[in-house]
Amino acid sequence: MAPAMASNVTPSSSSSFDLIQYAVHEGHGVKGISELGLKALPEQYIQPIDERIDMKTVVEEHFIPIIDMSNLDDDRPDVADLICDAAERWGFFQVINHGVPIKVLEDVKNAAYRFFELPAEEKKKHSKDNSPTNNVRFGTSFMPDAEKALEWKDYLSLFYVSQEEADSDWPSACKNEVMEFVKSSDGLIKNLLKTLAKRLNVKEIDEEKEKLFMGSKRINMNYYPKCPNPELTIGVGRHSDVSTLTVLLQDQVGGLYVRKLDSSDGWIHVPPINGAIVINIGDALQIMSNGRYRSVEHRVAANGTENRISVPIFVNPRPNDVIGPLSEVIENGEVAIYKQVLYSDYVKHFFRKAHDGKGTVEYAKI
Repeated sequence: MAPAMASNVTPSSSSSFDLIQYAVHEGHGVKGISELGLKALPEQYIQPIDERIDMKTVVEEHFIPIIDMSNLDDDRPDVADLICDAAERWGFFQVINHGVPIKVLEDVKNAAYRFFELPAEEKKKHSKDNSPTNNVRFGTSFMPDAEKALEWKDYLSLFYVSQEEADSDWPSACKNEVMEFVKSSDGLIKNLLKTLAKRLNVKEIDEEKEKLFMGSKRINMNYYPKCPNPELTIGVGRHSDVSTLTVLLQDQVGGLYVRKLDSSDGWIHVPPINGAIVINIGDALQIMSNGRYRSVEHRVAANGTENRISVPIFVNPRPNDVIGPLSEVIENGEVAIYKQVLYSDYVKHFFRKAHDGKGTVEYAKI
C-alpha cells in the first residue's frame, strides 16, 4: 500500500497493511510510520506497562555530574577525581570543554537528519538483507525478531575498521561528518581512559592496553520520530551498553533517562546541554574494573511533538579480545567476581535477545 493510502490506517483496521513489512523489510522504519498520519500507536509498538516510562519514577532533584575537562591536562587531581567518582557513583556524566569542536558536533547532527531524510529505497540498501558488509547496517527497533513489542527508533550502525572501508561503504550522506566526529573525539576518549585507569592501579596505558580498552569503535546514528502515543511505547528499552565507554551526542530535544544507582525504580533525566557530550561506563569496563566502575541501565522516551536524534560512539575492546578483571585490580588479593570472556561472545549474547536491563552482565559473572 502506498503511503498516501495508508493515512487512513489505524491499529484496529490495519489487517490489510503489514506494518512490520513496511517498517522493517521495506526500509521505511518508524519514520515512515510516523509520516503516515496515524492517530493511534500501532499495537506492535505498545509496550507492557512495566516497560513504559512512568514519569512518577523520575527523580527530579538529582542530576548526573557535569565535568569541565579544560583543566585535566594540567594534571588537576580534583578533575580526575570528579571523573572517577562519577564512574563509580553514577555510571554517567556529561563533559564540557572537552576539545571536540562545536562545528563537528553540529555537522554530525545535521548529517544524521540528512541520512534519515533519504528515500526508503536508499536507506534499504544498507539493511541486513542488502548491505554488502556487516559493518554497515540500517535498521529499526533493536531486535525485531526477538522483541514482544517494537521500539520507536530507526538507526544506522557503522563499525569502524579502516578509513578505506569507511570511504568505500559508509553512506555518502553522512560518512565525512561521522568520521570527523570519531577522529575529533579520540583525544577525549584517551584522556578519560587514562584517568579512569589510574584509579584501577594501571600506571600506564601501553599499546596493548589501549587496544584492549579502545581497539574497536561502533558509531550509531539514532532517529526517534514523533510518536502518536509516546506514553505507550519507548524509543529504547532498558539496557546497559556492552562498550568500554560510550561517547554520546544528543540534540536539544531530550529524552534520555538513567537509572539511579542502588534504586529499584528511580530514574534521572539527562538534560541536553548545548555543546556537552554525555559519557557512560559500559559493561566491558565494569567487568575489567571488577565492578568498581559501573555500567548503568538507561532508556529513551518517545516524543509526541518533536523528532529527536542522537549519535553515540561505542568504544570497545576488539572482537577477539578476552575481557575480565584486570590483573592490576586483583593483584592485591581482591576476589574476581567476573570470569574471562571472549568479547565477541559477550556481544553476541547481548544481540540474541531483546533489551533486558543488565541481563548481559550477569552472563559474565563467576
